[in-house]
Amino acid sequence: MRDASLRWTLSWQLSLVFVAVVTAVILGLGVYGAMTLSPNITMARTLRAAMAEAVVPAAQGRFEIARTAELEALEKENPDLWYVVATIDGAFQTHGAVPAPYAPLAPVVHRFREADIRGSADTDEIASIDTVQTAAGEVRILFGGGSGQHWPFLTLLAVTYPIYVPLLAIALPAIFLAVPRIVRRALAGLSEVARQASEIEPRRQGARLPTAGVPREVAPLVVAFNGVLGRLEQEFRARRRFLVDASHELRTPIAIMQTRIEGMPEGDDRRRLLDDVARLGETAEQLLDFERNDQAADPPESIDLVEIARTVVAELAPLAIAAGYDISFRSEAQTLTRQGSPSALPRAVSNLVRNAIDHGGNAGAICVSVSAQGDIAVSDQGRGIAEDHRELVFEPFYRVTPRSKGAGLGLSLVKQIVTNHGGEVEIESGATGTTVRIRL
Repeated sequence: MRDASLRWTLSWQLSLVFVAVVTAVILGLGVYGAMTLSPNITMARTLRAAMAEAVVPAAQGRFEIARTAELEALEKENPDLWYVVATIDGAFQTHGAVPAPYAPLAPVVHRFREADIRGSADTDEIASIDTVQTAAGEVRILFGGGSGQHWPFLTLLAVTYPIYVPLLAIALPAIFLAVPRIVRRALAGLSEVARQASEIEPRRQGARLPTAGVPREVAPLVVAFNGVLGRLEQEFRARRRFLVDASHELRTPIAIMQTRIEGMPEGDDRRRLLDDVARLGETAEQLLDFERNDQAADPPESIDLVEIARTVVAELAPLAIAAGYDISFRSEAQTLTRQGSPSALPRAVSNLVRNAIDHGGNAGAICVSVSAQGDIAVSDQGRGIAEDHRELVFEPFYRVTPRSKGAGLGLSLVKQIVTNHGGEVEIESGATGTTVRIRL
């Protein structure tokens, strides 16, 4: 399952928190309003709507209350409902049993726009005064005796929706627009750390990730990663020291063995022992070269690729001819200058030619060529390399045939050298032979 984006996770989680907070505030205000406001708030809303249609003008500037279906339904649902309807000039009409404590207010109702009347010692009934616009003009209504069919809390929610609905409609999209921007700015330092982490090379000593600009919560992870890099470097240095020291230590006993074998009488045993010692010496030298190249690189200099390839062919031609090959060199340019290591690149080309000598089947031709673009290719006419082995041959100590004479370090060293020069190694192989190309 793919991990969710931090921006998306924070956006929807903050949205849920915001909705929960707004809901809690609305519910809290609703409960508070229901406890402090008049219980008649629900009836006031319903009565206003009914009276707005029922109050109509009459002759001589008076008014009358029409028995509309809405008003009759309201009075039927609330049999204890009573009210006093008064115009602003003092004319009024009553309905229902107006409580005695409130009856004296009928002639003066027109003097109040709104009122919440409660706490009288004469009655426990709560009365309210509200203002309604009707066809007969503005009227004032004193009413009580019924709280409507809905809870005041629900009425408050219905009345205040113009406040919280636009708030949610504006805030939620704003969260989804603002949070990704905020997260992006907050994690800008972490993005830079991730970029630098992707550029760390195994051979690059002392590489560490910066903690500046990294969020405080993430900084311990970066510090721990830097600690891992330090411990890995220590292990790499220990391994390299061991291999270099081992290679150096092997030189002396190998040289002694070779001297003693050369003193033996001529024969098949002597020849086989010399071959074995030569192979052992070559393996030790390749290990030493491998680790030397991994630890340090020559300062780049201007080198001639054509001259390097030509020199390698000249040096290894006797070995190739003695092994049964025809060896040739060709170049599409007289000189090709590149920046590189004057010791490592010749070693890479030499390893390619030696590899062709070892695996070319001791027959056919070996051709070393330099293209006009600066590619150096070494081709042989051996039986080729199976497709599933072509990438593996660049791994250290990997050999296509377990019984081959090589130690499996030649092509690995070639790839290491070319990678250090910012290039790549390509291999093409088939039934007619193999071509390994260095592309700088």
